[in-house]
Amino acid sequence: MTEPEPLTPRPAATVMLVRDTVEGIKIFLMRRHRGMEFVAGVTVFPGGGVDDRDRGAFTPGRSAPAPEEAPVAWYGPEPSWWAERLGVDVDLAEALVCAAARETFEESGVLFAGPVGDPDGENTIVADASVYRDARKALDAKTLSFGEFLRDEKLVLRADLLRPWANWVTPKEERTRRYDTYFFVGALPEGQRADGDNTETDQVGWATPQSALDDFREGQSFLLPPTWTQLDSLNGRTVAEVLAVDRKIVAVEPHLALSEGNWEIEFFNSERYNAARNRRSP
Repeated sequence: MTEPEPLTPRPAATVMLVRDTVEGIKIFLMRRHRGMEFVAGVTVFPGGGVDDRDRGAFTPGRSAPAPEEAPVAWYGPEPSWWAERLGVDVDLAEALVCAAARETFEESGVLFAGPVGDPDGENTIVADASVYRDARKALDAKTLSFGEFLRDEKLVLRADLLRPWANWVTPKEERTRRYDTYFFVGALPEGQRADGDNTETDQVGWATPQSALDDFREGQSFLLPPTWTQLDSLNGRTVAEVLAVDRKIVAVEPHLALSEGNWEIEFFNSERYNAARNRRSP
């Protein structure tokens, strides 16, 4: 019997929100509610698939989008910089950065943006994103694009507040849906707060990487390999150390293998991951 062709992965972006505390670095985590069709009950970072309206940011040297489209005002490293580091073309690079900022705002209320034309330029960031709660709901409902939102509120996307971190592709064996996910990291802007006011999660909170890894090992939560690996990579660092890292982004595509009646996930660190997973759920 011929094996079916693997599904084509959809580009996606996810953001690890980090902040320093007396307990060490903490990351914002969300648990997808159990009614979700995909990865229900799993602990994740804010993020989601690239939307067509995430494409077409207006940057220096590029033509403006079509009149019916709202360009995304952009500040920070240009898409060509992101394309080189992510290993993708320029159009996809800017779409991924826009999706990262948009999804973070939709799912956590944290907004990587600042006023257009502010004399302080790079030193000014939105301090209270809760004033845009109506726009946040409209973005989630897809009745408003991120470009329209930024234009209407005279804001600019602060791409300089994000850093590229990793790239994971859903295994070919997955028959439901597959994602080509790019992980970003960004510090929680001063004055802003992250929340769980969205339709996809039932529990949110800040945790140190070690406590999140311990919860997984003890059966208190469930982490997929990409999330587990990123938490492991942040463990023991400070926010400043994380933001200073110049990561080489190499795509990781795990493989699913059946072993003694159980599905094992194979990747570069799968022995440690599977040992933790099987301890709590053989």
